[in-house]
Amino acid sequence: MSKLVSAQTGNEAMAYAMKQVNPDVVAAYPITPATEIVQIFAQYVADGDVKTEFVAVESEHSAMSACIGSAAAGARTMTGTSSQGLALMYEMCYIAAGLRLPIVMADVNRALSAPINIHCDHSDTMGMRDAGWIHLFSENAQEAYDNMIQAVRIAEHADVQLPTLVTTDGFIISHGMENVEHLADERVQKFIGEYQPQYSILNVGKPITVGALNLQDYYFEHRRALADAQAAALPVIKQIGEEFGKESGRAYGLVEGYQLDDAEYAVVALGSTCGTAKVVIDSLRAKGEKAGLLKIRSFRPFPKDEVVQALKKVKFAAVLDRSDTLGGYGGPVFTEVRSALYGEASKPPVAGFIYGLGGREIDMEMIEELFRLMKSGEVKPDSVQYLGVRE
Repeated sequence: MSKLVSAQTGNEAMAYAMKQVNPDVVAAYPITPATEIVQIFAQYVADGDVKTEFVAVESEHSAMSACIGSAAAGARTMTGTSSQGLALMYEMCYIAAGLRLPIVMADVNRALSAPINIHCDHSDTMGMRDAGWIHLFSENAQEAYDNMIQAVRIAEHADVQLPTLVTTDGFIISHGMENVEHLADERVQKFIGEYQPQYSILNVGKPITVGALNLQDYYFEHRRALADAQAAALPVIKQIGEEFGKESGRAYGLVEGYQLDDAEYAVVALGSTCGTAKVVIDSLRAKGEKAGLLKIRSFRPFPKDEVVQALKKVKFAAVLDRSDTLGGYGGPVFTEVRSALYGEASKPPVAGFIYGLGGREIDMEMIEELFRLMKSGEVKPDSVQYLGVRE
């Protein structure tokens, strides 16, 4: 079978995946650098390429509100946003998860104000890391396309029923063009299957209550059920990633180890930085250095067991965060990795590095320097540092 390949930006790849999914409803309000996703998709609607009902709303808060209503009615629902737009959705994102609605969102990672900034960091996504959504990070446009298709299956799985967020790094991936290999439309439709909602508020023959008041009586139980659904999503994400691999030749897991089997020193990262790290690691390997990378694809649910297994033989690990907790000890990825390793008999010392806020570049020389610092012992275990910031 011939491959369907075209040069696309990350935004184009995500919009094209949405086109192939052909959801029932898309409600969105555009924002830089995610504007093109919904703009391109709106053109698909106008051209009759999809049967989707496109709802143009007056704000991102309204967009997620419309998605909640749509999904509760039993419609396959998608949206897209970024940065302040995602922040404006936060209130409704908690509701979408609490109602167990399998909405799929394309988020282009961008810094949060203030100061005003339109470039990449992960502050927007991390601001809702505990909202109950599944979070899948993409290294490049190909992964963005693949993750969008898999996200539909993951979100709608009977054991999961959770909204799912697929991220790309703003401008780095969203506006960078590369070759993207697509599945044919009919193969995407076969892979995701026909949506069979577990309930619909429009089913008058079986009326239900949605969004009821829960006080001390049952709120705790509902929140525990949400946590259980996140735990149940871990094997589902792996299973669907393997099935996608059989369909496309590109299998996915919860994490990806690169040159990690015999690595003595490793970096742990999310998103586009992993691509840069791989180039550095190849260069160091050519010099005899045992360098490796652990890429975390699923940040929520956090794959504790896979992280522990991947890092147990490493002598030292540097955890990279493209966001800061501002008053916590280290960035979100560092705190998760460090917590996962705590209490393990076999574990490496780890250090946290905050980098790239507001789109500040991280280049190959900086990553190579990280490996040098780990090997030389100049970076101390459990320390947190800022990488590439002017003092």
